[in-house]
Amino acid sequence: MRKIGLDVGDKTVGIAVSDPLGITAQGLMTLERVGIRKDTGKILDLVKEYECDTIVIGLNKRLDGTESIQTEKVYEFRTMLENKMRSTGIKGVEVVWQDERLTTVMAERVLIEADLSRKKRKEVIDKQAAVLILQSYLDKLAYENRKSE
Repeated sequence: MRKIGLDVGDKTVGIAVSDPLGITAQGLMTLERVGIRKDTGKILDLVKEYECDTIVIGLNKRLDGTESIQTEKVYEFRTMLENKMRSTGIKGVEVVWQDERLTTVMAERVLIEADLSRKKRKEVIDKQAAVLILQSYLDKLAYENRKSE
């Protein structure tokens, strides 16, 4: 089954999805935020469309590991997402955290190396950050599977 990765921000949500084997992450879209209820509804539509069994949400703590105001907003987003899954009868979908410290910085570097203009980088940076969040999670799963064999 596929996994979906989210980079939740105040204005946008970067979204990535894995291939069916759960090996690679690809950028899907950047969702313009309109309200937490509608935003979570759109995410759940994508979960159903892509038949995802896991939602990976980037948890944005400070470099020293402490939480910020944005961390609290992401907790609220996850809570709303889980409540909406329960109320709509979506079962069997796990919601997990993935450390996202420095993913936006890494995404910016990737896009600069790809020689994208500043305007174009701004349009795709959140989607690229979601790719990095999801790929980190997929790599961690692969490592844990190899270690347990």
